[in-house]
Formats: sequence, structure tokens, C-alpha cells
Amino acid sequence: MAYRFLSSRIVPPSNRLSRRFIFIFTISLSFMYLCYSILFCSGTIMPNQRLEEHHCVRLKNMGSKKLLQKSHYCTISAKARVISDETRAVGLLNLTGNQSKHSAFQKTTQDVLDHKQSNNTNSPKYGNKKLPNALIVGVKKGGTRAVLEFIRIHPDVRALGTEPHFFDRNYDKGLDWYRGLMPRTLDSQITMEKTPSYFVTREAPRRISNMSRETKLIVVVRNPVTRAISDYTQTLSKKPDIPSFEELAFKNRSQGMVDTSWNAIRIGMYILHLENWLQYFRLSQIHFVSGERLITDPAGELGRVQDFLGLKRIITDKHFYFNRTKGFPCLKKPESSSQPRCLGKSKGRTHVQIDQEVIEQLREFYRPFNVKFYEMVGHDFRWD
Repeated sequence: MAYRFLSSRIVPPSNRLSRRFIFIFTISLSFMYLCYSILFCSGTIMPNQRLEEHHCVRLKNMGSKKLLQKSHYCTISAKARVISDETRAVGLLNLTGNQSKHSAFQKTTQDVLDHKQSNNTNSPKYGNKKLPNALIVGVKKGGTRAVLEFIRIHPDVRALGTEPHFFDRNYDKGLDWYRGLMPRTLDSQITMEKTPSYFVTREAPRRISNMSRETKLIVVVRNPVTRAISDYTQTLSKKPDIPSFEELAFKNRSQGMVDTSWNAIRIGMYILHLENWLQYFRLSQIHFVSGERLITDPAGELGRVQDFLGLKRIITDKHFYFNRTKGFPCLKKPESSSQPRCLGKSKGRTHVQIDQEVIEQLREFYRPFNVKFYEMVGHDFRWD
């Protein structure tokens, strides 16, 4: 239409060359208009996309409040995950009480998102993997698993569930490998792990000090005689053909010569191991948990652990009940679970029966080591 109008008014019909020029000119203008329209539309859409992407990235680096709001601005799938995880959060809210509802919801949501994101490389990841701020370094059969499981219900603690044995068996793999094992944590949370064999490993204090001189250390101690019998009971369950406890504990029982090369005996000589740790750490950096009081007063012991870690006392006596079958405390059943949270079947085994005379001989052996240990830490654990 534009062509006919222009050709009829500007050029004579007989001028074919002029009409061709006008036709080409008209087509060129139309093509330019079409290109301009396409570029204009894409220009209005792309900036909005870039702005939204920038908004998501900015939220990703903000605090925990914004983290939980990220799904509203970014992806519908992330929002759906947070909402669906709310039911699991209710159980933890029941454990942590009214004071910590907000922080408990944050931690539960974070736990589930981390678990799901580990199976989806395209999902965003919250928090960072950091080297631990605190370590449960000992002792074996003292109650370290109970301390770890109890402290993990605190919303400001993230802990590795398995024992990495980094500072005794896997040190050659390097700190980057060790950091990669840790759970993701927010800046306000403490990263923890527990490996009881660290306490008796000669190189462990130096290696941990090289990682950080400010690391907080937790040692769960127990009557060394009871601890040795528990240690032997565990070994016997795996190797039924081992010699008797008395044979392993003494070089010469008639003369009262205890075999200190046997690991079950050596671990209980706490003062010797502690002296090694004090070459690299201040005594104020080490907190000692009583394995006996952990059974009779778990809330009191966990209260002192929370104080030591600089945490608000959220875990209290309302979180525990005593399981008479197992013989130790369990966490009360959260609303989201049909079962209370007790330690595994390997915990609470009935100890092997040991002759009372053997027990008395071992008590005499440990007494001087215990006294020095009490003096060093400034606390009488009353094992004698």
C-alpha cells in the first residue's frame, strides 16, 4: 500500500527505475522497523531477568532470615521444599521450647535442604563448609556419642555424625579433604565433630593446634576401671575368642602388675594424656564432662557444655527421660516421630562380670593417676 501511494504521487508510472528504487526503499524501512521492534522488546525483558538473578544472588549471601525468604523471589521448587519441611520442624520445636522456635525452625529447614541439595547438584547450597570450631576428642567408652547426639539438637550446632579420624588416621589427606566432610553451617553456627581416639593419639594435639589454636576441646571421662570393662565388653562382642579380661589386664596378677600396654588400661591413665594436650592448649580450652553425671543428670552436664561453647542454654531437663531398659537417658519423642531418640543397640550393653578382687586391684592401680588428674583439672570426679 505504501508503495502504490508513493509511486502514484511522486513518480510517473512510466518511470520503472524510479518505482524499483521506491519499492526497495519501502522494504528497507519495513525491515528496519521490524528489527527495531524485536530489539526493543528483548531489551525490556532481559534487564528484568538480570535484576531478578542479581536479587537472588544478593539474598543468598544474606543472613538466615533472608535465606528462608529466598524461595519467594527465586524458584518455586525451593519454596515448595521449605514449606514441605515445616512439618519436620514442628518436632524439633517441641524439643527446643518456646524460646528457640525461630532458630530451631531455621536449623531444621537448613538440615533438610542440605540433605536434598546433596542429591541435586543444580540446587543452591546454603552456608559454608568450615573447619570445626569444637571437637569431642575423647574418651572411648566414656559417653562421647551421647554428648554429640544431645548437643546436636541445639539449633546453633551442626555436627558430623560419623567419626572422621582425621587427626589420627587420615591426616595425610589434608585440611581441604577434612573440611569437605563437614556439614554446611551459617556464620552463627558452630561446626563440630567427635573422634574419641584423638585423646590418646600423641600427634593429635599438635595437629589440631596447627589447624587452629583457638579450637575448643571436649573430653568425656569416666571411672577408668568401669571404662576398661566397657571397652573389653565391646571388643568381646566382636571377637568372642579373645583372652579373659584378667589375662589382658595383668602381666602378673599375683604381684599386682598391671599391663599398661593394653589399650583398655592405657586410655584410663588420663593425666598422662592430658599433659600432652597442655603443651599445645590452655586448660581453659578443655571442658571435661563426667560420664557418670551424664547418666544421672544429662541436662546439668549439657548445660555446662553449652556454657563452654558460648551457647544459650536451650537444652534442658525437659528434653530427657531415663530409659530403664538401656540404663541411660534418651531424648523425648518429638511430635514428628513415632519413637523417642535413644542411642543405638551397641550402647548400654550389660558388662562382663569381673571378679571383685580384680576390680579392687585396678582401683589401687589407677588411684594415683586419678588424684593427679583431679588436681590438674580442679575437680574431684569421686572414682575412688
